[in-house]
Amino acid sequence: MKTAFPLRFSTFLLYFFIQFTVSAQQLVKVSPEEVGMSSERLERLSQTFEGYIDGNELPGATVLVARKGKIAYFESFGKNDLENNVPMKNSSIFRIASQTKAIVSVGVMMLQERGKLLITDPVGKYMPAFMETKVAVSKDDGSYEIVKANRPITIRDLLTHTSGVSYGEGIASDLWEKAKIQGWYFADREEPILATVTRMADLPFESQPGERFVYGYNTDILGALIEVVSGQTLDVFLTENIFEPLNMNDTHFYLPKDKKERLATVYSPSENGLKPAPNPGGMVGQGAYVEGPRKSFSGGAGLLSTSMDYAKFLQMMLNKGILNGKRILSPKTVELMTVNHLGKANFPWVGGTGFGLGFSVVEDLGERGTPGSVGEYGWGGAYHSSYWVDPKEELVVVYFTQLIPANDIDDHGKLRALIYQAIVD
Repeated sequence: MKTAFPLRFSTFLLYFFIQFTVSAQQLVKVSPEEVGMSSERLERLSQTFEGYIDGNELPGATVLVARKGKIAYFESFGKNDLENNVPMKNSSIFRIASQTKAIVSVGVMMLQERGKLLITDPVGKYMPAFMETKVAVSKDDGSYEIVKANRPITIRDLLTHTSGVSYGEGIASDLWEKAKIQGWYFADREEPILATVTRMADLPFESQPGERFVYGYNTDILGALIEVVSGQTLDVFLTENIFEPLNMNDTHFYLPKDKKERLATVYSPSENGLKPAPNPGGMVGQGAYVEGPRKSFSGGAGLLSTSMDYAKFLQMMLNKGILNGKRILSPKTVELMTVNHLGKANFPWVGGTGFGLGFSVVEDLGERGTPGSVGEYGWGGAYHSSYWVDPKEELVVVYFTQLIPANDIDDHGKLRALIYQAIVD
């Protein structure tokens, strides 16, 4: 009996210390050896990416690797702007395209934690146009027919990309083209995202809800849903609830004019090397992120960010929802987001992989066949950026570049191999 109170008190102190350590955690740079990585082996990563720059395969890039809550590696390569000889810096700003999806998915889960919605709810409960949707079905003669959806689309269907909505290029692409809703690029639109998404609801989707993984406008619909449920525009909601608490001060839908010089230029490969990306219809190239109408906040592909900002977001996820004393999500919500939800709707692109609520999730390392860990989650963006979180190794990786299309370059595979070979503990 005499030792019970001191034991309980010491347990309480240990718990408090652990919680304080996690919540006060800062992403600071340390020597790789301090977090179980090898400086000598990480030099192989630097040499490889210098080779991509020297070979005119990449214009520029930044690579950030954090382990055990500290930055082991943060380097920039090449140029932010080749024509004007502007060097790439760790503070450079990138169009992150589909890496927006994870942030918006977190926003939806925050609303569930606040009792504003359930992800099992039909989307039509909040956006009536989605209560009854349609599906295009191919016919043997090459035409298609339009049928009613078997059931209402749920918020969870959108989070897992199983609603059936594509990027407007599938079976009924003629109707999507007529509606002028195709492709992931929204920055040049005068129309607010809620209006665009509401028009989507009247177009036929690619499959019945829950049947297949179909990559498309799911997260744009979720962004509009956040606006309806929160009563705020998506940019304001994300700024107040995610960006400001995590000190993500360089993450925006449209760039402040005083940050224009930090925005990396987009390049495309050509027969004569890398050239500034073309700009057909405003979709591919330099875009309207600075000079555009600033009206369409695309939850699926609209954000700009830096490597450090995005690493803060991912470190929060790795910490089970908290960073620098600011809790964004509960640990159980993070757990729910980072397990496979697909069921019979198989992930179509990579073996051993499923999809959670906003992230791809590794289920079978051998079937996938590349270094990593079971339970790893991540995604990428159209401008050839990538990221992942490996909870087993306490690892966060952010890789930003601005290249579209990326044809025969093997940088993603080598990035992964060279990071994992540098882990030595």
